Amino acid sequence: MEDYLSEQEQWEALKAWLKENGPWIIAGVVVAALAVTGYRWYQRYVDQAGAQASAKYLQMVEALGRGDHTNAFVVLGDLERNYPSSAYVDQARLMAARADVETGELDKAATELQSVVAHSKDPDLALVARLRLARVQIAQHKADAALATLDAVQPGAFAPAFHEVRGDAFYAKGDKANALKEYLSAKAAGAGGVPDGGPLDLKITELSAGSQQPRQAITPAPAAAPAK
Repeated sequence: MEDYLSEQEQWEALKAWLKENGPWIIAGVVVAALAVTGYRWYQRYVDQAGAQASAKYLQMVEALGRGDHTNAFVVLGDLERNYPSSAYVDQARLMAARADVETGELDKAATELQSVVAHSKDPDLALVARLRLARVQIAQHKADAALATLDAVQPGAFAPAFHEVRGDAFYAKGDKANALKEYLSAKAAGAGGVPDGGPLDLKITELSAGSQQPRQAITPAPAAAPAK
């Protein structure tokens, strides 16, 4: 009987606990269900948005392939407005910058590249944009700005390319000694990854040859006059 009463008491205590805490349990279940549903909806939204951004990017690629820059930049505007957090926006801006360079619109190209440098969530893509921005700045006769662009970050695996573009900037400034130094650093950092006869080797060969000064001819001393 004591065991029965003990079990009965336990059951009554459980019912009392459920009566007190039941609403919270139900609320927790509802919240969990809503969270799962919301997550699935968000995933579908992300997947759908990604597919739409991808389609827009392909439209831009096709437009540029046809030489239709006007339509390409309209598509870029759609991407930037409707899918601002998509990685396709950065890729599209890089393509837009390339198209601007091809048409000689260097200021527009620099603006697109600066946007990728400032906002890209992909660190490697940001470094690529920084390299291209420095090249555009050199073409704009802004060698000092190009050096500042390159010196603002650690290049990591892009060190060979950063050294080479630094060399181009110094060369544009007329500083051939530092240009050669950077080209040699690019060659060393590449650990042989640059093929012989490539543009970098040609730059090194040209500057190395130019840095060699011709030896001065040694004029023999005049013979001593015979003693009188």
